[in-house]
Amino acid sequence: MSKIRKINIIHGVFWVEIAEINLFILCGCPADIVKHLMKRGLIISTEKEGVTCETGPNTILLSDILIQNGTISNMSEFPVLQMLYRQGMILPKHPNNTGIKPLLMGSETQVRRQMQYIFRGNYGLISQKELMMAGASADEAQQMMSLKLRFAFGQIRPTESLLDGLFISDHEVEIRADAWIKRLNPNVFRIRYRDESVIIDLNLSPGQVYDSPYPLGDYNLQREYFAVIHSGQGDGWDTDNPSMSSVLVFQGNIYLIDAGPNLVAMLTALGISISEVHGLFHTHAHDDHFAGITTLIRAGHRIKYYATPLVISSVAKKLSALLGVDDLFMCDFFDIRPLKNDTWNEVDGMDVKPIFSPHPVETSLFFFRARGPDRYRTYAHWADLVSLEVLEGMIRDDSTQPGIDRALFEQVRSSYLVSADLKKIDIGGGLIHGRALDYQNDASHKMIFAHTAEKLSPGQRRIGSSAAFGTMDVLIPTMQEYLRKFAYTYLKNYYGNIAEYRLRVLLNNPVKTFNPGTILIHEGEVHPELFLICTGIIEQIQEGSDLTVSLSAGSIVGDISAMHSMPAIATYRTHCYVQCLCIPGDLYMEFIIQNNLYANFEHLQDYWNFLRTTWIFGDLVNLVNLTRIAQSIEIVSLQGGDTMDPREAGVLYLVQEGSLERISRGEIVEVHGPGDIFGEENVLMTLCERYTLKANQNVLICKIPPPVVSDIPIVRWKLLELAERRQGRTGI
Repeated sequence: MSKIRKINIIHGVFWVEIAEINLFILCGCPADIVKHLMKRGLIISTEKEGVTCETGPNTILLSDILIQNGTISNMSEFPVLQMLYRQGMILPKHPNNTGIKPLLMGSETQVRRQMQYIFRGNYGLISQKELMMAGASADEAQQMMSLKLRFAFGQIRPTESLLDGLFISDHEVEIRADAWIKRLNPNVFRIRYRDESVIIDLNLSPGQVYDSPYPLGDYNLQREYFAVIHSGQGDGWDTDNPSMSSVLVFQGNIYLIDAGPNLVAMLTALGISISEVHGLFHTHAHDDHFAGITTLIRAGHRIKYYATPLVISSVAKKLSALLGVDDLFMCDFFDIRPLKNDTWNEVDGMDVKPIFSPHPVETSLFFFRARGPDRYRTYAHWADLVSLEVLEGMIRDDSTQPGIDRALFEQVRSSYLVSADLKKIDIGGGLIHGRALDYQNDASHKMIFAHTAEKLSPGQRRIGSSAAFGTMDVLIPTMQEYLRKFAYTYLKNYYGNIAEYRLRVLLNNPVKTFNPGTILIHEGEVHPELFLICTGIIEQIQEGSDLTVSLSAGSIVGDISAMHSMPAIATYRTHCYVQCLCIPGDLYMEFIIQNNLYANFEHLQDYWNFLRTTWIFGDLVNLVNLTRIAQSIEIVSLQGGDTMDPREAGVLYLVQEGSLERISRGEIVEVHGPGDIFGEENVLMTLCERYTLKANQNVLICKIPPPVVSDIPIVRWKLLELAERRQGRTGI
């Protein structure tokens, strides 16, 4: 009988079990992986020495490469929490607390980053000094730190006191009890026990993503004036539902409240592309509300980020720890909009009030209101909070001890019970979540209970409602046609100097809704009309290429083919419900000619076509950005055998024709062909191993000067992924 058991959980994630020595290894840990382990029966409820607890991993093997295909590969916060608390490895007198700590193993870089990211996930800001630097007064900082210490049982502990770390090199190292691990190649490992071994490959193939643990379906939702779409009612352990979140619709625009795991799957199911997101309201930095934040980086514009200064600082420190960057990193990718606590802040015509919520990390509740025909309508989003019973138990008589005073308790209780037209409430229970009973006398018109993996009990159902994924509560219905408004905005962005009455020639065409999975244009087909995407996502698929490009709202599809009656260069297929303005090709051509745009259009169209087929620029980069890039390109020509040094501040290079050898330390480490990028370190201003480039043949290179790409978040994010991948290959 084999001593080693290996199971493929999802793409890029494996389970390795050596039961003989009580070694259970989770190999790879993207967001929500705990839910996959539960669904596969690798985490189950059990009883040990009369104590109810869970099974699960006791060791995590981290990916050498942090970002794969746009997604973070290492998010170990919830697997670590499961080991420490639900398995009981840290609980006093628990039978699973044997003195052996959970183990993180991987490259030194990734282990150290994960330790710091978990530390910030546990505590947020860790001193009165940090709290004051983030904007708290001395009295507020003292009070918050006292509360934080009460949640932390009196002590801020480094992660290294809770977990062990093992650095893996190219030489075999012992995990424990004659079990060994060795890196064979970047992200490829051999785990050996005695005379048996297994190979673990954590690399994702091109186009592969980490699967969502739950199916979500497809929804064709209308854009209302003021409404709440219920995008998650579960918690970090709910195997059937996304974590608690909401999508707020105001004047047809999309705002997210929190960014949990599997955000792409959630938005796609709702027919929303990332480029449609106007802003994110963020409650706090725990992974079930934070793990999707890097998804929002994958937009063509900096999404507005709304939070209180304390939450902003806490989130920035956790994100910087995860990615190995400084705290200012967030400003490169988000339009940071601080909100005043306990004050009505105007946001695009909507009023927003954040309210302090006691929690282990800096946390806000959110209150939203908008003026309807008769009165204000309100939505309260209460995640995460603590039960009033637990909070009252934190009141202390001695001000030198961790806890709170009676005045703060009364303030929090009063804020919790403010009524609203619609109120979503965390009832997760335990030490750091709420309970339904606290709201039995709440005067809100409708309450929805969330943040729990359990079915509502009869007592809870008597007090509050539940909400299925994708359902919507409309607080103020719309009397406007938002889709044409969106189409007009996109056209105005493209053709800002064209008179409005001329743009309306294009707008006076049908807006059609297409079901998920519908092919709009076949590759090689001459299609008579083009499509301006108003909502949703369309995939661009080319024969002979593994690259699938996602075109989001604001993109134009099939324009070259329709205008010139040419065969389409790719197949275009809807990824969810999609709504498009459908424009006849000859009408669009007439518009281009009449407005003296043809010369520029003809000059740029070859660049547009080329850029749209590349990994770096094709995905979710709209025509405005593509035009800026195309107009900035300077062509560099090399003859076979020529060399070049790519170091030039802010400059990015894209191979158009031919190939070049990347030479470092006298060895060829990579060959760059058409569509490949180099010089990412110039844009990111990071260090990398020094290299030169040698042309194998005649080569054409697109030189893109600063600051053209630095303001496009998705491009910067892909450059960061590329830098991480190259660093993982050459200097782990």
